[in-house]
Amino acid sequence: VQLVESGGGLVQPGDSLRLSCLASEYTLPYYVISWFRQAPGKEREGVSCINQYGGTAYYTGSETGRFAISRDGLRDTVYLQMDNLKPGDTAVYSCAARAHYCSANDGDYTYWGQGTQVTVSS
Repeated sequence: VQLVESGGGLVQPGDSLRLSCLASEYTLPYYVISWFRQAPGKEREGVSCINQYGGTAYYTGSETGRFAISRDGLRDTVYLQMDNLKPGDTAVYSCAARAHYCSANDGDYTYWGQGTQVTVSS
């Protein structure tokens, strides 16, 4: 399993970003994909997860209504849409894969991408 994130960047408060996690072929039917983020000096925290059937979960680190996770099976890609971004959202965002079911615990994940930096600043 290989994961490659993209879509990060420098944005202003209130802007939107869509992060992408491109998975290797045949990953999405068998693995759940989660987004995590790690801000400087802080522990990594779970943001959101999507399972093999399109079911979603949102964890501490995301706010209901601002973040939305989705997937495109034809493109082997999981997206994280982030709206109304705030300076507190600044972090390295990484996607991760594991078999079976979603988990907010990063230690449960076997496969990780390299991460993409999101910086929210005026």
